[in-house]
Amino acid sequence: MNIENTKAQMRKGVLEFCILSILSGGEAYPSEIIDKLRNSKLIVVEGTLYPLLTRLKNTDILTYRWEESTSGPPRKYYRLTDKGKMFLKELYSTWNELVEAVEKTSHNNI
Repeated sequence: MNIENTKAQMRKGVLEFCILSILSGGEAYPSEIIDKLRNSKLIVVEGTLYPLLTRLKNTDILTYRWEESTSGPPRKYYRLTDKGKMFLKELYSTWNELVEAVEKTSHNNI
């Protein structure tokens, strides 16, 4: 069994949650989101992030605004919608339940 594949799948599974958590602190543009994920050891590339941001925008979890940049093209700043805030709240609840379940099962087996 390939541990790296398992790790990648686990990271992929929490990526959406992490992105929404980052945006709960305020709006951000994709490069900022990638930097925060990398600093947290969740390595992600633009090719992974942009489709996820688009999907979340199309489901009204996120919205964005354009802002002109003095050092390049305009930037899209993403932020949570009210629906996104509620969705994130549900994800936190689910995450806490999952962590509790994993802790209960793993303490007896490690």
